[in-house]
Amino acid sequence: MNKIGIIGGSALYNLEGLEVTERKKVKTPFGEPSDEFVVGKMGNQEVVFLPRHGRGHRVMPSEINFRANIYAFKVLGVDKLISVSAVGSLKEEIRPLDVLLVDQFVDRTNQARATTFFGDGIVAHVPFADPVCLSLKDLIMRSNKDLEVKIHDGGTYLNMEGPAFSTRAESELYRKWGMDIIGMTNMPEARLAREAGICYSTMAMVTDYDCWRTEDGSESVTIEMIIETLNKNVETAKKMLINTISNMSECSACGCSKALENTIITPKDQVPQETLDKLKPIIEGFI
Repeated sequence: MNKIGIIGGSALYNLEGLEVTERKKVKTPFGEPSDEFVVGKMGNQEVVFLPRHGRGHRVMPSEINFRANIYAFKVLGVDKLISVSAVGSLKEEIRPLDVLLVDQFVDRTNQARATTFFGDGIVAHVPFADPVCLSLKDLIMRSNKDLEVKIHDGGTYLNMEGPAFSTRAESELYRKWGMDIIGMTNMPEARLAREAGICYSTMAMVTDYDCWRTEDGSESVTIEMIIETLNKNVETAKKMLINTISNMSECSACGCSKALENTIITPKDQVPQETLDKLKPIIEGFI
């Protein structure tokens, strides 16, 4: 049976319907995760939940210890990971309160956040052309086809640095590039989940039109606007998660768990023992 991980984004700090069996603080060689992990069941399905920004939203996007979060999910046995994220829309037809199931990313961070487990004497180059698990994305889509909300099947998430929102010039530039939505957190998660052999998919909950939509007198994005929409989106996200988890046995096979096959370039005898020990949950069976 799959063990499902859920990363809760802004305003999603708990999950109703989850029968909690324990709360775990997980130590990792990469430091502390965002918060303790809530472990429990929904029906017969094991679920592990983590609030990305910590309970009370204490951790900024650039402060999130993405490596610790994903490493801990791996150690806890999670093999499928659903990310719930608040995003801004860069297209008129992608409206606030819509949901977009991401299938591509563009990284515009300044690399202040670590996005790989490798280094310290070991090198790997993991294929990342399709950065989400399409099987898991498709399951989310099928499981929520009757939900009374517009769900966009596929789109590109531009990962900005933050924590400030875009300038209008940036927002217009990203629109000219053909980007669909903009957020601050998901690209590092997707990269690390791929290295860890965990299926990863994003439920992007649209809160606003960023700051480009001004020709009709619309306001630029404000935190008040976002919070108002966030609270509505959270209820949608919870329904979608419950529907998806109940159908998890129908998720088709994929190759995510074998993502590290033939990707580690460094011979094992050249890798420091400390690095081998640190990465054992990630690289075991592939080096």
